Amino acid sequence: MENSGAVIVISSHVVRGSVGNRAAVFALETLGFPVWALPTVVLPWHPGHGKSTRLTFSENDFDAVIDDLIRAPWLGEVKAVLTGYFGNSGQPRAVARLIRALHDRNPDLLYVCDPVMGDLGGLYIPQETAEAIRDELLPLATIATPNRYELAWLSGSDLDSNAEIMEAALALGPSRMLVTSAVPMMTGGTGNLYLTGKHAFLAEHRLIDSPPNGLGDLLAALFLARTLSGADEERALQMATASVYEVLARTSKRGSDELTLERDAASLTTPMAMVQMRRLVHPLQRVRR
Repeated sequence: MENSGAVIVISSHVVRGSVGNRAAVFALETLGFPVWALPTVVLPWHPGHGKSTRLTFSENDFDAVIDDLIRAPWLGEVKAVLTGYFGNSGQPRAVARLIRALHDRNPDLLYVCDPVMGDLGGLYIPQETAEAIRDELLPLATIATPNRYELAWLSGSDLDSNAEIMEAALALGPSRMLVTSAVPMMTGGTGNLYLTGKHAFLAEHRLIDSPPNGLGDLLAALFLARTLSGADEERALQMATASVYEVLARTSKRGSDELTLERDAASLTTPMAMVQMRRLVHPLQRVRR
C-alpha cells in the first residue's frame, strides 16, 4: 500500500516496547504513510514495567520545535495529525498552534486526538495536563479516540451503558468519536464503539486478559490510516479492530509483555481475525421517535 501525504505523530517514545509513538509510527509506516514523529517524553520502557528515568523537554524547547514545524517548507506534505500522551500541560497548547496552522493551509486536515490520560483506575497524568488536552485539542479534533474511562472523565459522568457512552460522545464532540472499552453485547467480549452525527457502530471481539500496553495507540493509528486510505467508516472500524485483536491474540500466545508488532506486520495490512459488527440505534434516532 502506497499513500501520498505525511502524518505527524506526537506522543511518548519508549526505548523498549511498542507503545505511544513506537506503536503508531510502525503501524502508519507499515500501511504506507510517511511519518513525522515528535516525542513528548522519552522513557526506557512503559511505566507499568517499573520505575525508570523520564527524559523531558522544557516548554520553551518544545515550543521552539513546534515553531520550526509551522515554518517548515514541507508543511504542505502533511495530511493528518495524531496526538497521544503528553508530558505536561504546555505541550497540548503548543500542538494546538500547529494544528491551527496546518488547518489554515489545508482545511481538509484530518486530526485524530487520542486523549491518553487514564483508565479504570482514574487519571494517570496530572489533572492540569488532562484539562489542557480537553480544552485545547479536543475542540480541534476531527476524530477523538478515548477509552470509556477517559470519556467518563471528560464528560463528568459514569458511563455504564453504550447508550450513555453515545450521549456523552454527542455532548462532548468532536463530530466523530471512537470509544474503546465500550460495553460488550457478546459474552466474554469487548468492543469499540464508533459514533458520528448519523451512524453508530460497535465492533466486538473476544476479551483477552492481561493485555500488553499500546492497544489504544495502535488502534488510533490504524483507524487513521484506514480512513486516510479511503475506507468507509464501518470498514475502517472493522479492519482496525481486527488488526488490533489479531496482534493482541498473537502476542498473548507468545507470552510477550509487549506487542510483537515486528512479527505481525501482516496482521496490520491484511487482518484475518473475525470481528462482530453491529449497528446501534443512534441517540438522535431515539429522540426523533
